[in-house]
Amino acid sequence: MHLNTKIREGSFELTSCSRRLQRWCVALASCITLAAQAQTGPGASNVQELQVQLWAASCMACHGPQGRAEGTGLTIGGRDANELLGRLLAYKLGQRPSTIMSQHAKGYSDDELASIAAYFASLK
Repeated sequence: MHLNTKIREGSFELTSCSRRLQRWCVALASCITLAAQAQTGPGASNVQELQVQLWAASCMACHGPQGRAEGTGLTIGGRDANELLGRLLAYKLGQRPSTIMSQHAKGYSDDELASIAAYFASLK
């Protein structure tokens, strides 16, 4: 078959496209869970924490649950916040080569990137 799934003796072989879809499903499930938690009425600081977790959920599609990469992604969980922020800002400014990260980083303010970096650094 030409589609992104190959049939071999009645079983399916995951291709890179289907693995990406699986990661996006995990990220979407995380977003839905966090959004449901946000509706329970937490205080202002908890809402900010949930917002950062929602931003981080999109990172987990490639960088793995809790920033622990599975496969080809880079593990970012537990890394130094300043190192992560420096990389994110370099992507945003086009100073670091990338295929997709520069596009992602441009979607956030510097303060939002700092919050995302701090969140992943906290995941020891």
